[in-house]
Amino acid sequence: MRIAYLAAGAAGMYCGSCLHDNTLAAALRKAGEDILLVPTYTPLRTDEEDVSLPRVFFGGINVYLQQKFPLFRRTPWWLDRVLDRPRMLARLASRASSVSAAELGDMTVSMLQGEHGHQKKELDKLLYWLEQDVRPEVIHLSNALLTGMAPRLKERIGAPIVCSLSGEDIFTENLTPPYYDQARALLRQNCLHVDAFVALNNYYAAYMVEYLGIERDRIHVIQHGLNLQGHGTRRTRTADEPLAIGYFARVCPDKGLHLLAEAFASLARDASLPPLRLRVAGYLGPSDRRYLAEIEIKLKRQGLADRYEYAGQLDRAEKIDFLQSLDVFSVPAVYRESKGISVLEAMANAVPVVVPEHGTYPELIELTGGGLLCRPHDAASLADSLARLIASPQQADEMGRRGQAAIREQFEAGRMAAKTAALYRQVIEQREVRPIASGPQPD
Repeated sequence: MRIAYLAAGAAGMYCGSCLHDNTLAAALRKAGEDILLVPTYTPLRTDEEDVSLPRVFFGGINVYLQQKFPLFRRTPWWLDRVLDRPRMLARLASRASSVSAAELGDMTVSMLQGEHGHQKKELDKLLYWLEQDVRPEVIHLSNALLTGMAPRLKERIGAPIVCSLSGEDIFTENLTPPYYDQARALLRQNCLHVDAFVALNNYYAAYMVEYLGIERDRIHVIQHGLNLQGHGTRRTRTADEPLAIGYFARVCPDKGLHLLAEAFASLARDASLPPLRLRVAGYLGPSDRRYLAEIEIKLKRQGLADRYEYAGQLDRAEKIDFLQSLDVFSVPAVYRESKGISVLEAMANAVPVVVPEHGTYPELIELTGGGLLCRPHDAASLADSLARLIASPQQADEMGRRGQAAIREQFEAGRMAAKTAALYRQVIEQREVRPIASGPQPD
């Protein structure tokens, strides 16, 4: 199959969606499918081999300029290409502070308006490339916030459209009036042009039925699959080595590191437990540096500075080595997690986990048996669940083994690719025959 997979870059961050999209594209390619992973906004950032194209559509600079300045909605395509160079986009993204959804309401609505928005020229470029150079049999959008292009894709390209559901509500729920209501209405309208949706778990599939107003049978649950190369078993701790509690995710309030630090401080004061150490790693954006500094100051005041470590951003080999150094793992996210990829990665290395009882986490624990749940937003409950595993090494080891076995059986990249390819074939067989319309040509 000829597949065009349009993936939204995350402005230089390691992002669960980017990791998922790249892993899926690589696995589909390995299985013999002809897939093009096409970045939008910014280049993708992944800790595995990047299989995306070395070009970006809807480049973030052009999208912004066209939103704010009418002149740039009429500039020639050849001039826009200068601003769409991946190296330039990546460099600017790495220097920029993160921008909140509250500041992007007008641009979000414009993008969801598709051909009627300020970025119509960017849509024309994509459509021309797809019909002239690609001619895909199926088009996959990496999230519903890209569905503004769906009506024109169906009209011009004629290929069926699949759309992943990937935590869009976390962004849209932070939009301010009047953009929030406008975006919600446009999302529901655009989703009518999508042939099938993919969610990574049953929790998020059920949630998005109500959120987007779509039928449950249009959403196909295909669990995330890991590239298991390099993943193995956590290291055996020496007798004099502190037990390591670990966190690996973006360092930000949404992921709940402050709750884990509070729980760790409580556990460190418990004389009945062995010596403990808190190991933290993950992407830290400029806007979250103060957040981490405040956590570190609190730990220092509690006399725990020498029992805490921030290991920074890690590449793939460093990430696996980090996970295998842990005795128990937790990302106590304060929002309802729609993916939980880092939790799966911890389990892939036989590390038991403790996660809050909301979002996808209860489903992951039920499917794998790889850890315990705690009450959301509750550092004391988190500490209690961590203490259960720390005080019972045999139980922790057994959960680690069960979790690892479940990952290998149910959450492997080849399995994910096979199910996704089957869905593509299904929507291709069911597609309607549509006339192909012509459109603008390059300048």
